[in-house]
Amino acid sequence: MAEEAIKSDHSSEEGALADAVIKVFRCAKVVKGGRRFSFAAMVAVGDRSGTVGIGYAKAREVPMAVEKAIKDAKKNLQKICLSGETIPHEVLGKCRATSIKMLPASPGTGVIAGSSARAILELAGVRNVLTKVYGSTSTKNVAKATMDGLVSLKTKEQIQTVRGVPVEMVKRW
Repeated sequence: MAEEAIKSDHSSEEGALADAVIKVFRCAKVVKGGRRFSFAAMVAVGDRSGTVGIGYAKAREVPMAVEKAIKDAKKNLQKICLSGETIPHEVLGKCRATSIKMLPASPGTGVIAGSSARAILELAGVRNVLTKVYGSTSTKNVAKATMDGLVSLKTKEQIQTVRGVPVEMVKRW
């Protein structure tokens, strides 16, 4: 139920958006008659070409929680900068006690990441990247830190316009 990301494709008016369930959380409330369970879902939605978003929602049943989380993720779509099939530069994303370092990788490397970060990176269209999580490995914080890092990416042209001087990008491979 929990760790592996469930993937599906949905066609909608915005284009072909794919979604992946990052994790389903179960919560139990003890009442007079026994335990009453509720569920929460963390979902990533993206078009695999530079647009990605994450959503989180709660409900009494798993399918309803997933459906609400997909709706929330579609509201929070972000455009990210890509350099071919990888990210343009090294970046550090942070959320609370979690930090994730993402490094561009040479073609053929693949997505070297944990389950939460992998789902988001694949739906964003990143095919070659190295990641390392520091601090807390909480699913929610890793997902938010990954989004923070992806949103802070800039292309060479964007950096040149901000600085007003030519910038040389260094390739590590």
